[in-house]
Order: sequence, then C-alpha cells, then structure tokens
Amino acid sequence: MSPRELVNHWVAAFNRADPDALAAFYAEDAINHQVAESPVQGRAAIREMFAAGFASAAMVCIVENLFEDGQWAMLEWRDPLGLRGCGFFQVMSGRIVFQRGYWDKLSFLRVQGLPLPQR
Repeated sequence: MSPRELVNHWVAAFNRADPDALAAFYAEDAINHQVAESPVQGRAAIREMFAAGFASAAMVCIVENLFEDGQWAMLEWRDPLGLRGCGFFQVMSGRIVFQRGYWDKLSFLRVQGLPLPQR
C-alpha cells in the first residue's frame, strides 16, 4: 500500500473513531508527534492516545489535500467546526513509522467545549 493509500485508510478509521484500526497502521516503535503535545512512542501508546482523544472529543477529519512523495504522505485537513491542520506521515514497509501533526490546540479546545489551560 502506498503512503497516500495508507493515509486514506487512516482517515477512514479516524472518522470511525476506531483506535484499534488506527494503531494497526503504525510500526511497533512508531512516533506520533502532534506538535501541540509531547511525542508519543510505540503502537500501544499511540492507540491509547487515540482512545483518550475520542473519549473526550468528537473529531472528524475532512481531507482537503493529500500528497505523496517517496515514503511520505502529506495531509491537509479540516473539520466541520472550522479547525484546520496538516499532518506528515512517513511510511516504511506498509506502516507509519513517524507522524507529525500541526494544529492549533487553543482553537481545538474552544470548538470542542473542553477546558482551557490555566495560567
């Protein structure tokens, strides 16, 4: 499966809020670094990150652009609430080995009605 195809399947699993299916796309020692958060390493920890996220927020990923270059897929996305972001997925041997995502955490917390960080 090409990186672009894998990310299309990843988006479908994300939109089903399926942490098990999402985790299956990652290599055992993968790193997922959403820049608004600390990096998460390992398939099990990545699964837990998604499970916790889906338990606290109704998240939807609408693909705006999806590009592929070699081992990399680049995803530009939005959600129905107006949040936008992008993600970079490095895929080797059919698994995500590294992912980095850029999105505005404060906007995410506001649109989801979640508590804002205290100063």
